[in-house]
Amino acid sequence: MIMVIALALAGAVQGGVSSARAEDGGRQLLFYNHAYGVLDRETADAIEHSAFLRDFANFQVRTTTGAGGQTWTGRYLMGRETYIELFGTGDLPGKDGTLGATGMGVSTEREGDLARVITQLRELGISDPVEFRQTRDFGDGVPVPWFDAVFTTDQYDLFGAWGMEYRPEYFADPRGNTEPAAHPGDVGRERYLSDGYRDHLMRDVTGIRLAVTARDLANTVPLLKAGGFAVRSLPGGGAVAQGGGTTLWFDAVPLDQVGLRQVEMSLNRPVSYRHEERIGHSALVVGPGPRAVWTFGEQVRPSRSG
Repeated sequence: MIMVIALALAGAVQGGVSSARAEDGGRQLLFYNHAYGVLDRETADAIEHSAFLRDFANFQVRTTTGAGGQTWTGRYLMGRETYIELFGTGDLPGKDGTLGATGMGVSTEREGDLARVITQLRELGISDPVEFRQTRDFGDGVPVPWFDAVFTTDQYDLFGAWGMEYRPEYFADPRGNTEPAAHPGDVGRERYLSDGYRDHLMRDVTGIRLAVTARDLANTVPLLKAGGFAVRSLPGGGAVAQGGGTTLWFDAVPLDQVGLRQVEMSLNRPVSYRHEERIGHSALVVGPGPRAVWTFGEQVRPSRSG
């Protein structure tokens, strides 16, 4: 699920970084679903062919067809409720395939909560949120409604965040391999993802660190606030958002320094050892204990001309 979609509306974003909660009885409405990052080709290829990752996580390399026939091939580490999606430079069209481009989806657990988020966005000053319906084509040329999404704006540098809610039509399609509802109105992440994580060490993404421009961060903060994340500012213009078991760190940087920096993951069981796996220009450290930390080093950026 990527930022490459047909957006027709532009919204004006106001407001700085501060601590806030959703005005919905204190209940959180949006939760970290997944994030993606565009890496240098050497690192992306090393991830794709890593035998260690296939053992460590429910790892997939998959091509998906979305709205308007748009296709993308990603490398996925799938957990119980959350996942991470990785691309190489040029794997996505346009600027979304630029080295350092990133994106993040935060999703609802209950049907109807995305409408509440949209109401909250308007109360936060986002007068015209950008709404979009993503579809998925399983190969027969018949798109199936996949999820509804909302953005604060269609204007972004190299990072975009969206709120999302899975569609009942997708859960009803057996090709989605989703689970039965645990309760009425269940559109949650655990239902969407398979239980394949149980056969591996990785359980879930518990933290993500992204370097983004100040403009992209300012566009993201209202969405996180509307979803019920507790957001606070960091020295240097960054921010941290907490809620639902996942911590989101944002470093505000110049455009030529943006990118995925770190992913923290919980494990299905604690380990007594410390193992460091070098994968291209990245290092995945597993243990000791019940967590792993994947750090992405300085990427090889192409020189610019003109």
